[in-house]
Parts: sequence; structure tokens; C-alpha cells
Amino acid sequence: MMEKIKGPFDPETKKIPETFKDQVIVTLENIKGLVEAAGGSMKDIVKTTVFLKDMNNFNKMNRIYRKYFTAKPPARSCVEVARLPLDIQIEIEAIAYIP
Repeated sequence: MMEKIKGPFDPETKKIPETFKDQVIVTLENIKGLVEAAGGSMKDIVKTTVFLKDMNNFNKMNRIYRKYFTAKPPARSCVEVARLPLDIQIEIEAIAYIP
């Protein structure tokens, strides 16, 4: 299964959190929800690509990211981009393999 996550949009309110930390959490919760809806778990994610508006936020993102991928984290790329849709601060693309 492959899903592209379009960032930190609250699925119920469609709003974007104001803080970077909250944007990271909502984005990862969205990924978790999609994978679980497909019958998998975060352990089934094999690759992520993280797009950051500001690479200075990498350490903040990484501390939160590690809470979602505790045992064996997936392969990951992380790049800084000039601009993301609606001026969000983070977007994550995730690829999961659910046997």
C-alpha cells in the first residue's frame, strides 16, 4: 500500500495547527490512521520522505518522529523545500507494506 500524506490537516476540522510541534503530531497521527484503516500498523511503514519548510526544525521533528517509530524505524529521506501547500511547515510521504 502506498499513501501520500498531505501534511498536518485535522481530518475532522480540516484546520492546520499553528505550532510546528502540533503539525508534526497531526501529520504522524494521520499516517497512523491511514495505515491502521488498511489493517496495518506503524511497523508496516518501510519508507518515509519528510519535507520540511525549515531544516532548522529537523531535531524537533525527529524527537516526535522517534515516538512513532520506536523499534525499527523505516528508511527515511528528509529535505528542505521552499514552500509547501497552504504554507504548512511539514509534509510526509509514507510507503507501507502490509502483508
